[in-house]
Amino acid sequence: MRKDSLRRLYVDELRDLYSAEIQLVKALPKMAKTASNAELRQTFEEHLRQTAEQVSRLEQIFDLLEEKPTGRKCLGMEGLVKEAAETMQEKYGGAVRDAAIIGAAQRVEHYEIAGYGTVRAFADLLGENQHVSLIDQTLAEEKQADELLTQLGEGINSQAADQEDEGDEPNGRDSNAGGKGRRAA
Repeated sequence: MRKDSLRRLYVDELRDLYSAEIQLVKALPKMAKTASNAELRQTFEEHLRQTAEQVSRLEQIFDLLEEKPTGRKCLGMEGLVKEAAETMQEKYGGAVRDAAIIGAAQRVEHYEIAGYGTVRAFADLLGENQHVSLIDQTLAEEKQADELLTQLGEGINSQAADQEDEGDEPNGRDSNAGGKGRRAA
């Protein structure tokens, strides 16, 4: 692949990440609001601030490239955000809902880590050292967010295991029976 082709791919991948981050800026406040655990809520609020900084870093890269950040919609993030929204609407309560939200958030983080890892490799190959530095900052933040979610999940998942299932009706039938609701994992 010639460098001009790799550069086009790099710009397309950056646009995809930009779209993903913009979608996440809209989704994180909803996740924070739905979380019942105060630490989890605070984690989402902090990550929202970080995400705004990540958007700014991407805009810096686009300025350096003399390209526009728009023109591409990240369908992967759209699906992850939609799935997270469905999770938040489930009839789970308390720690079980928080555990479900953590799972959805970690899928988002892993998706972002993969995307930023890819563009970092492209930037390195293209000799875009200033871009590499900006991407490294974001990649470190995404990995840190994932680690924090894992740590929070350990305690919240234990609480969820001890919590009565609020989605079950007294007769033992799942209130989501009949086709509505999420698939079994």
